[in-house]
Amino acid sequence: MDGVLVDSEPFWKESEIKYFNAVGVPLTIEMCDSTVGRRLQEVTRHWYEKYPWDLKKKPFAELENEIIDGVIELVKSTGKAAAGTEDILNFFLSKNLSLALASSSNYKIINSVLEKLNIGKYFKVIHSAEDEKFGKPDPAIYLSTAGMLGCNPEVCLAIEDSFNGLKAAKAAKMKTVVIPEPKFYSDTKFDIADVKISSLKDFSEEHFNKLNIIDANCSCRAIYSRY
Repeated sequence: MDGVLVDSEPFWKESEIKYFNAVGVPLTIEMCDSTVGRRLQEVTRHWYEKYPWDLKKKPFAELENEIIDGVIELVKSTGKAAAGTEDILNFFLSKNLSLALASSSNYKIINSVLEKLNIGKYFKVIHSAEDEKFGKPDPAIYLSTAGMLGCNPEVCLAIEDSFNGLKAAKAAKMKTVVIPEPKFYSDTKFDIADVKISSLKDFSEEHFNKLNIIDANCSCRAIYSRY
């Protein structure tokens, strides 16, 4: 979702920097880049290990709620669909495919994005990593989402923007399309994806045919994700 269907990565970075700085973590955009794709609960604990703060004054849950509310405010005020979002959703539906949204964001943020963009109707399954024991790059969210769709992960296509998310999808043995942030597009680590494009609007019939993800016993499932 984040970074694929909505350009919300800057919202996450802005909110994280604001509230982590408030507890003494010298967070920068570059530091935020290192945790893209991970669940917020994992991010707060990651930075606490490096820059511990007084948990009596600012517990994890309180800090996480502040960050989440900050992201939601930005989604509501300036959030917009990524270029090509509606076209690609309709493209996959025209292929009689079931669509799922699998996100590291919690349901509060997922619902705010779906409402803002008015795209909830496209998805058969909506699943958050907050329901999983492990977040990305662990494949748990993708394996669970495939199960909810009633198909094997091997016939799924995951569309990602982050390396942590891409690793999760590959670990689940799914076909993958990656749309890295522009500043990371030339990074060769993203070459493990089956297809790399700069925007959803660049996805073509040729890409679809190359992926060859139709299965005789299970329709192709396209799974979109945050991170």
